[in-house]
Amino acid sequence: MTLILLPPSEGKTGRSRGRAVDHSSLSFPELTPVREQVLETLAKVSASSDAYDVLNVGASLQGDVDRNTRWRTEPAVPVSELYSGVLYDALGYSTLSAGSKRRAGNRLLVISAAWGALRMADRVPPYRLSMGTTLPGLGPLASVWRDPLTPVLSAAEGVIVDCRSSTYVAAWRPTGDQAAKWVSVNVVRERDGVRSVVSHNAKHTRGLVARHLLESGKDPGTPNSLHKLISDRWNAELDRTSTGWTLTVVERD
Repeated sequence: MTLILLPPSEGKTGRSRGRAVDHSSLSFPELTPVREQVLETLAKVSASSDAYDVLNVGASLQGDVDRNTRWRTEPAVPVSELYSGVLYDALGYSTLSAGSKRRAGNRLLVISAAWGALRMADRVPPYRLSMGTTLPGLGPLASVWRDPLTPVLSAAEGVIVDCRSSTYVAAWRPTGDQAAKWVSVNVVRERDGVRSVVSHNAKHTRGLVARHLLESGKDPGTPNSLHKLISDRWNAELDRTSTGWTLTVVERD
């Protein structure tokens, strides 16, 4: 089965009422000890005088930082509603058909700095934490999560469509047989024959790619099959790399 890896978004939607997170109800319960360790450390950092420096945020995000200290009691939100921003707007989960939502529940996986890995039905509170952060006493979060995520994600047998940024790829990358089906989605803009990397629009396109895969109802078994499916809608190129594959969506002006 195809696995689609998504990054979280900085923007998150909270609730004023509702139950707090229940660790036992989350996917991948084997990640619970690391989740609690990261979240407890995050709460302490967020209550400290150097919180902004450690989390690399400005004072305008004081509300988000304060909320980190209340992760045990803050109302939990379904992951399908939690993340906002360009990629998730393009994915448009709320407007997917019932069948596409079922496929999303099985195929979409968000790699999170606070929670490790989450499925759409998981319910967690909003948080402010990037995978590029180094937490005191724990170290760089990509390193913290690498070993715990490996056995969780090594069970994936199908094509792995990776829509994450490099910061989140650092937390886990496929190796061995999995690498032969690992396809990173890249987006470039071409103007007068010259290509340039895009960032904001890349997130939007990756969200559309994820939606297209869910709506197609197809389960491409190889990178070449994936390339054919994406090429139905976009100009796309598939290239073998030393570690996997890159699917480049070319946007032409």
